Amino acid sequence: MSADCLFCKIAAREIPATLVHETDRVVAFRDISPQAPVHVVVIPKEHHADLSALTAADPALAGELLAAVAHVARAEDLEHGFRTVFNTGADGGQTVFHVHAHLLGGRGLAWPPG
Repeated sequence: MSADCLFCKIAAREIPATLVHETDRVVAFRDISPQAPVHVVVIPKEHHADLSALTAADPALAGELLAAVAHVARAEDLEHGFRTVFNTGADGGQTVFHVHAHLLGGRGLAWPPG
């Protein structure tokens, strides 16, 4: 755990969040500023700064993270589709430097946006 990391504090239950899924190594919770009708953030409980760091350190945990995304998508009835986004690094739009997947769905998500 990183002492100043928001997502580490959520995983440790030091900061409240609406949890939708949890395993020994992964937790998923509703985003506080949803960008779609379903917007869930899925994180490993162990701190890794970004997707690149996670896959280098623990590829199995990266797989567990993706499996959790799929589990939550099924639980949220997103059978018509969903989007999974990993923002990696400042230039990639990452603002919380603890690897996390955004699971978005519940409406059409055309690409490119707009």
